[in-house]
Amino acid sequence: MSDFARSFERTADAYERGRPGYAEAALDAVPVRADAVVLDLAAGTGKLTRQLVRRFERVVAVEPLAGMRAVLQQVVPEAEALPGTATELPLEDDALDAVFVGEAFHWFGNDDAVREIARVLRPGGALAILFNQADGKIEPPLPQAFRDALDAVALVKPPELTVRSGLWRTPFPGPFEPLTERSFPNAVELDREGMLANVASWSTVAGLRDSEREQLLEQLSALLPEGSYRHALSTHLYVTTLSEGG
Repeated sequence: MSDFARSFERTADAYERGRPGYAEAALDAVPVRADAVVLDLAAGTGKLTRQLVRRFERVVAVEPLAGMRAVLQQVVPEAEALPGTATELPLEDDALDAVFVGEAFHWFGNDDAVREIARVLRPGGALAILFNQADGKIEPPLPQAFRDALDAVALVKPPELTVRSGLWRTPFPGPFEPLTERSFPNAVELDREGMLANVASWSTVAGLRDSEREQLLEQLSALLPEGSYRHALSTHLYVTTLSEGG
């Protein structure tokens, strides 16, 4: 696990406060029965998990970071929360009808993870990968001084760890059918504290040394006016199924 991914351990509360869920229409588009057993992989604080438990008979949530998993267990007690990683899932072979991954596949998108996901899926099982991506500007715009302060200090994430690089797609199709892609509007409204929490949950901020992170967040807080902020997002959904014999 990269240091950027591990940084979420320090920001579980901000992640829970500031990160959005996913477009319900995107979940409607995943062909999985209501009586299914599904996995939320790299579940974080349960942003996707809480949507899945309303849809499926049994939901298992695997999250490697104890701090994130503690919040998950508190806010989504209906799910079975377990420690584990994408390459070492604490599940039997052919245990699942579907695996969902929200905002995380770019952290571990490699051949080993894809093989491990295939191992726990039943024949024909679905894999759904979701990312919330900017589909427009934040309105009203964040102050220029706010953006300048953030740009001056925030860490630069290596391209291979970003969603937009598309490198997480490299292991496909592998044992799966080719990925299909769809996009669904998912605009969110954040108050001032929610906007600050959202920024604090970014790995490029969470990964800073404690003193630098605290100083930056204090500076950003002083620069952000009260109000409601609308962020135009889209949930990008990538779906595939385990190939016959996969």
